[in-house]
Amino acid sequence: MDIGVISVRYARALLKCSVESKVEDQVYQEMQTLAESYIKVPELRRTIDNPMIARDTKTELLKVAAGGKVSKVTESLIDLVLKEARESVMQFIANSYITLYRQQKNITRGKLTTAVPVSAAMEQKMRKMVESRTKGTVEFSTEVDPEIIGGFVLEYDTYRMDTSVKSQLNKILKQIG
Repeated sequence: MDIGVISVRYARALLKCSVESKVEDQVYQEMQTLAESYIKVPELRRTIDNPMIARDTKTELLKVAAGGKVSKVTESLIDLVLKEARESVMQFIANSYITLYRQQKNITRGKLTTAVPVSAAMEQKMRKMVESRTKGTVEFSTEVDPEIIGGFVLEYDTYRMDTSVKSQLNKILKQIG
């Protein structure tokens, strides 16, 4: 069976259960922490996938990777995934839950890249602009990249506004070259 299909089924069930238990926001945080743990600690996947590691050890490891003291819903998910020997798709379940949660709550991810750090007021102004365009909530991140020289790059959904000096210079070079 396809990993994507399996992970989405588990994620849908997790979302339904977490909404019924009114802990969907907490589970969202736990799944974000778990997904981040898989990225930051590559050994986590190898350890969880290792058939020689005891199930109790994997349970504790996944709880810690999800933030330590997890909700009963997340604990039940971990138990079910390990009981069904589906631990190899745990990272995909976490990512699928994050996606489904964002769709349900109308949350868009946005990113502002600038050459120098921006003020909190400017960041808030950009966030409000994106929220007004998407008619939803925005999880906004900022990044400083001196390579763009000046201006900014704003990205959300499939939209990208690039007013960076670097891209302007590249356009001019293409026109004259």
